[in-house]
Amino acid sequence: MLDKYGGGVEHTWDFKSKLMGCTRQESSAMIVNHYHLPLTVQEYMDECALLHKKIFPFVKPLPGVERLIHHLHANDIPMAVATSSTRSVYELKTSLNKDLFSLFDLHVVCSDDPGIEHGKPSPDLFLAAQQRLGNPPSENCLVFEDAINGIQAAQNAKMHAVWIPDNNLLKILDSSPDSYGASVVLDSMTAFDPKVFSLPEFDNDDKTQQE
Repeated sequence: MLDKYGGGVEHTWDFKSKLMGCTRQESSAMIVNHYHLPLTVQEYMDECALLHKKIFPFVKPLPGVERLIHHLHANDIPMAVATSSTRSVYELKTSLNKDLFSLFDLHVVCSDDPGIEHGKPSPDLFLAAQQRLGNPPSENCLVFEDAINGIQAAQNAKMHAVWIPDNNLLKILDSSPDSYGASVVLDSMTAFDPKVFSLPEFDNDDKTQQE
């Protein structure tokens, strides 16, 4: 979009980091205003939607994610998805992984669902997911996040959080070792140890899904 409308301006991780975890409307408005694009926010979103249809269906889980989801499901640990993506974008992103996401038993909360008034760092998404799971105590809820405002949202929901930031994000934060309140900071989901949070340990069968 910047190649087409922004005169080739570079989309840096410094600015991208501010968009992560925001709702579609919020991030689109920030991009249009920051880069002074000759588009309304709605025009920008409409054009991006066409690109999403081409790209998002090919999204794949990151290493360690499938192993953890299958492990938690096998041990009857309740799970939910709480995403800043809209429902339509969520459906695109998960279209090649329907079997995997079926393990969440339809406990999926998206940013455009009824009752979600504010995006992260507001706790709305996580509190809605908590309700879908039967309102377990907040201290028993564990959030996995890549965005700083997602970690802040978990804090605002009084939940524990595991932060797995992108290496590009860490590069612009290297002068600030702040964990933003996350209980654990990991390089990859493959490094997650369930025992730290009193969850069932991985067994040997889980190793086959490590990658």
